[in-house]
Amino acid sequence: MLIVNAARESVPRYDPRGWMHWPDNEDYSYRFMQVLGTAQEGGSTISECFLAATRITSGDDESWHREWKKLADTCKSRGDLALRQGNTNTAQSNWLRASNYYRTAELFLNIDDRRRGHILEHMQICSHLYLSHLVPKGEIIQIPGSDDSLMQGYFLRAPGAAAQTPVVICIGGPDHLKEEHLCKMPRHAHARKLSLLVVDLPGQGVSPRSDNLVGPNDIETSISCWVDYLASRGDVDVERIAIFGDSLGASFASRAAGLDHRLSAAVCDGGIWDLYERAFLLKRISGDDNQESIKDQVSKLWRQSIANRIRCPILVTLGECDWLETNYAAEFYNYLKEAGVDISLKIFLAAETAASHAQIDNPTIGNEFIFDWIAARLGKSRVTK
Repeated sequence: MLIVNAARESVPRYDPRGWMHWPDNEDYSYRFMQVLGTAQEGGSTISECFLAATRITSGDDESWHREWKKLADTCKSRGDLALRQGNTNTAQSNWLRASNYYRTAELFLNIDDRRRGHILEHMQICSHLYLSHLVPKGEIIQIPGSDDSLMQGYFLRAPGAAAQTPVVICIGGPDHLKEEHLCKMPRHAHARKLSLLVVDLPGQGVSPRSDNLVGPNDIETSISCWVDYLASRGDVDVERIAIFGDSLGASFASRAAGLDHRLSAAVCDGGIWDLYERAFLLKRISGDDNQESIKDQVSKLWRQSIANRIRCPILVTLGECDWLETNYAAEFYNYLKEAGVDISLKIFLAAETAASHAQIDNPTIGNEFIFDWIAARLGKSRVTK
């Protein structure tokens, strides 16, 4: 009976977090769910993903790297051939998938593996090919950061956008690469006439800073440098710039919105993690018998909170199976709302999918809601400012 139950536990299945292809290997399952979720956005195809998965052995990092790289190489070659034959749309589709598969192939390589640089270079080449054949053409941007190190980003102007276009700055977490945004964001932004600026922050990117150290204010000031860049362009509506912190980048977006009041809307954690962490530490310090409510704890920390400094509308999104329990998020949200913060909270339930962290199991549902919210707030911003 124990053997039967163990076999059952290892069978691929769908649970509230999403599709668990290797239930005995959460890291593999999470990353597979991530690449599979981009299929509906053009970043992969379902059949290609499952073909690779059938050839991967759980826990065998070499098989993971080999199969995703093989798939990436195939898509890259197919895209190059399509371009030579004059089939630009097919070429673009294959380059975008190749970029995503190269990134996926790199995920479990050791930090000192010489193949990492090579495969990330291929990822970037495919992304640049994809951008160069967009209409309008995607721009590869490089600007100096706050410490004079160079930062890179991609500007994707929305087709048919106004002469001065609203822009959404998209950032990710510490281990995120700007190329990953290309697999999820453009369709939703462009359909709402929103242009995109996807960027790497200090410590991120194919060639991060050699010391890989990020100072206490590097994130905020670096994002402000990108806002400066947008303001210097003649085709950007500087009164309609939003920031979208995807995944762990949500905290970065909160910090930026608290510093730079030129931002008109922010999809971030609203300082909720900051407040939660401080409240937790306060409770630990004061003893386990402390019966203070969340509201009482947060009120003591309010003056030092990031949320206290954010002036633009805030959207916080969480999955029911996210890292922060939704009841805590709801309590924090209610407190911030009562304090006068213009904050919205969206919790994606397991019953509708998109309940995983950053909605990786169904990014379409997440991005539909998020970009609708951004478009509405930037529309209001244009009227009221």
